[in-house]
Amino acid sequence: MTSSTPPSTDTATLYLHPDRNLAMELVRATEAAAIRATPFIGRGDKNAADGAAVDAMRKFLGTVNFDGLVVIGEGEKDRAPMLFNGEHVGNGRGPAVDIAVDPIDGTSLTAAGRQNALSVIAVSDRGTMLDASSVFYMDKIVTGAEGAGVVDLSQSVAENIRELAKAKGKPVGEMRIAVLDRPRHEGLIEEIRAAGAGTRLLLDGDVAGGINAARYESRIDMCIGIGGSPEGITTAAAIKALGGFMQGKLAPKDEAERAGGIAAGLDMDKIYGADDLVKGDNTFFVATGVTDGGLVEGVRRKGPIIRTESIVMRSKSGTIRRVIADHVASKWLEPDQL
Repeated sequence: MTSSTPPSTDTATLYLHPDRNLAMELVRATEAAAIRATPFIGRGDKNAADGAAVDAMRKFLGTVNFDGLVVIGEGEKDRAPMLFNGEHVGNGRGPAVDIAVDPIDGTSLTAAGRQNALSVIAVSDRGTMLDASSVFYMDKIVTGAEGAGVVDLSQSVAENIRELAKAKGKPVGEMRIAVLDRPRHEGLIEEIRAAGAGTRLLLDGDVAGGINAARYESRIDMCIGIGGSPEGITTAAAIKALGGFMQGKLAPKDEAERAGGIAAGLDMDKIYGADDLVKGDNTFFVATGVTDGGLVEGVRRKGPIIRTESIVMRSKSGTIRRVIADHVASKWLEPDQL
């Protein structure tokens, strides 16, 4: 005898009751930002690149069927007049969500024509995204799922590398650790190498570094070090979709910033997990390549066509999509740019 009642599993529920994937609409905004930034790649003017990307992203976000509250925006970091913290974006209809935006993660990379610049958006249900804007830096560690219960910010770097290597079943000498190439990380880099692992030094863009550490096919095993708190929140949304592991601890630069963070309700001593940084199981993450990188290819001009590559993730459905789109150049560029 067979039952007509479907099995009550998450898989069956998702299959029988699909809903809209907001990320498939948001990708239009990151594509637009990446395309509009393209003329400024390698031109040495990061503010011009960022300004063009901000304007394009905001215009396209205005068409999306949602009420987005910018929790992580441009204003705090770049004094931008648009996409600032607290701004509402979208057409006001549809779900109420928190949104983190970075029209260009890696403005310096874009200006110099270097790799790994991205246009990024992360979204979660309203009230679920930690507002860490009062403390600019965060100490972070990101790995794949193997890091859960094995890696911890409270442990030494060497111990984390050894334990993760054991969990992944590979020699320590084959471990590759991504770190932002900054003077503050000189000691950290020495510790990694003393432990027997190799480094992958990032000029900028630790969002891509964190995501690559969590991707199963990546050559990066771990991303560690102090980077921006806004980037930490954005990365957490992606890590939840990837099923990876992440921890972060706020790193105020002085006592005044520490006091400001405490006043804002943040815990300076807490090690935040991904679920603390972005609560719930309905996160979206979208990134379009501005310049080529290990995560996605950058914007490419192919005769009359502009090609973009994006990665689109959602934690609720567990889907990770790659979107390659061709855009008619004449509809995007000024006549003197064609």
